[in-house]
Amino acid sequence: QVQLVESGGGLVQAGGSLRLSCVASGNIDSIIVMGWYRQPPGKQRELVARITGGGSTGYTDSVKGRFTISRDNAKKPVYLQMNSLNPEDTAVYYCNGNINWREYWGQGTPVTVSS
Repeated sequence: QVQLVESGGGLVQAGGSLRLSCVASGNIDSIIVMGWYRQPPGKQRELVARITGGGSTGYTDSVKGRFTISRDNAKKPVYLQMNSLNPEDTAVYYCNGNINWREYWGQGTPVTVSS
């Protein structure tokens, strides 16, 4: 079994920064892709950023140039550096992973951006 645990959420003023971390633990043989999703209040969950096992990254348009997903190596934490935050970034952020060809989710960490 694999577990994903997020941390780093919180309250920040508009224009500020936060860094989210996601740690994967358990029986990990292969990490296909890791990603960050978010679910704003009253809205559907959406993909924010993803990083493949080979290190390729992708972002949703609304965060390009502001957010950076990174990982030191395949079995280290995945980070989401979030800069220039605005109130529209307020959401619960979830770590997602395709690990050992199965999908896993973290419990979510809330991010609130005040104006």
